[in-house]
Amino acid sequence: MKKFFSLIAVFALVFGLSACGSDSDEGKGGKEKNKPKELVMGFVPSQDSDKIAETVKPLADRLSEELDMKVSAVTMTSYNALIEAMGANQVQIGFIPAFGYVIAHEQYGVEVLLKSIRYGSGTYRAQYVVRADSGIDSLEDLKGKVWAYADPTSTSGFLFPASQLMEKFNLKSKEELQTKFFKDYLVAGGHDNAAIAVYEGDADVATTFEDVRTELKDEYPDVMEKLKVIGYTDPIPNDTISVTKELDDELVQKIKEIFLSFNDDKEMIKIMNEVYNWDAIAEASDDEYQVVKETYEKFKEDISLE
Repeated sequence: MKKFFSLIAVFALVFGLSACGSDSDEGKGGKEKNKPKELVMGFVPSQDSDKIAETVKPLADRLSEELDMKVSAVTMTSYNALIEAMGANQVQIGFIPAFGYVIAHEQYGVEVLLKSIRYGSGTYRAQYVVRADSGIDSLEDLKGKVWAYADPTSTSGFLFPASQLMEKFNLKSKEELQTKFFKDYLVAGGHDNAAIAVYEGDADVATTFEDVRTELKDEYPDVMEKLKVIGYTDPIPNDTISVTKELDDELVQKIKEIFLSFNDDKEMIKIMNEVYNWDAIAEASDDEYQVVKETYEKFKEDISLE
């Protein structure tokens, strides 16, 4: 299978994260299970990384208290860095979007536990955002323009819009989409940054989760007027809380129960909302992400991760 991820992220984590001491036993079927002395939660930037790190500290503290063990949180540079970290068992709990989960599950056996609920739904859409004064009114108008997206492993930022555009315009590869359909592209590092690139004129269109503009209103009060949405993708399963396959089954169950208990804790749900706009937390299963797996299988040779 084509190797998607650079090992650089793993090497950086070996030196950047303290190794978690652990005790092991044999799980079902002889699988070695891990009872670490410390848990690391990994997040990816949908907004400013420093803001995420500051916001999630009470969440880590609460888990630490409930589990009676140290829990820390790290903000990764990208989705693939988080997936590699989980593959190396340097991060045990990952807040991963749908596409990232599919990759992590296939390559490293990462297991989905929970999913986000937003506006009462377990799915969402990606959107195409342009400047209101750009003269761009349809997907056809995007030809020859500059495309900004958060990360090449982002489900709503890249995978589903890329899939939609490739099908609509009969494009055979990611490279053809990025350099022949679009004039150029910009990897912005976050959905908010992608939208800001359009707002500031550095890109013509951004593909983001729906609706990223609400995240920018404090800093850019006129963003709803300056940026408009010209289209959406099909529904996408919501992002996940997933765990490494090595974790002890009993510990995994406790982690799940604690997160689900946050539905009755306004303070914790407020944190989840501030970080990723989660309104509630629900149980999730692998088969819910079949549509993402099918999209990935269809395009994995063309939509490689950078």
